[in-house]
Amino acid sequence: MGDTVALKYYFGEELAYHLASLIRPHYPDFPTETFVQSVARQVGPLELKGRVALITDELHKALPREYPESLRILLSILGPENETEEGMFKNGYFLMPVAFFVEKYGLGHYKLSMNALYEITKRHTSEYAIRPFLAAYPDECFRTLGRWTKDVNLHVRRLVSEGTRPRLPWARRIGVIHGDPAHNLALLKPLLHDPSFYVRKSVANHLNDLTKDYKEVTLEWVRENGKDGGEHYVWIVRHGLRSLVKSGDRDALTLMDRLKR
Repeated sequence: MGDTVALKYYFGEELAYHLASLIRPHYPDFPTETFVQSVARQVGPLELKGRVALITDELHKALPREYPESLRILLSILGPENETEEGMFKNGYFLMPVAFFVEKYGLGHYKLSMNALYEITKRHTSEYAIRPFLAAYPDECFRTLGRWTKDVNLHVRRLVSEGTRPRLPWARRIGVIHGDPAHNLALLKPLLHDPSFYVRKSVANHLNDLTKDYKEVTLEWVRENGKDGGEHYVWIVRHGLRSLVKSGDRDALTLMDRLKR
C-alpha cells in the first residue's frame, strides 16, 4: 500500500466530504454536515485502519438501516471500472470504506455482498473484504471463485488468487479453503496461463505463501502442472518458489533446475 504514514491522512475530513458529495445525489437525506463533523472530530489520533473503520461506521450510521438499501446507494458511487493493470489502489482508495462496509456489515447477505465485492474489485480491490466470506461460506465461495477464474475482467480473476492467499500482506492470515491446499491450487490452475501479468504475479505470490505451510503438496502440484509448460510457467514457478530457493531448499532448487532444461 505504499507509505501508510502519509496514506492515513487521506482518510479524514476531506474524504468524508467527498463521499458525502457522491452519495447525496442518490440519497438526498444523507446528513452531510453531521457525517463530516463526526469524522473530523474523531479521526485525529487514529492510524490507517482505524480511520477507514471510522468512516465506515459513520457511513453505517448515516445510511438507511437496511443493509440492501445502504449497499445499493454505495454501489451507485463506485464510478468507472479500472481498465488497466495499475492504479487500483491509487485511484480507488476512496472505496476502501465501501469495501470495509461490505466486509463488516454484509456477512449475512452472501449473494448481495459477493456481487458488491465483484463490482468493487473492478475499481479498487476486494482482496481484504472477501476473507470473512471465505471463512463463513467456504463452499459457496469456492463455487463463486471458480466461475470468476473465467471472468473477462482481469481484476476479478486476480481477486480469485489474491483474496484467497493465506499470507496476504496487510491482511490477517487465513487458512486454506476447507483446510486443504488442494482447493486453493484448484482455483490457481486456470490462472497459470492468464494473459495478464498482474494475475500471474498474484498466482506466483499465492504459491509462495503455500510453500511456507504446504511445501510438499505445492512442489508436487508444480511438478504435475509443469508437464503442460507454457511460456509464462517458468517465471511463475521461479517467483512462486523464491522463499524456498532463497533458503537453499534442495527440492525447490532441483525442481527449478529441471524446469530450466
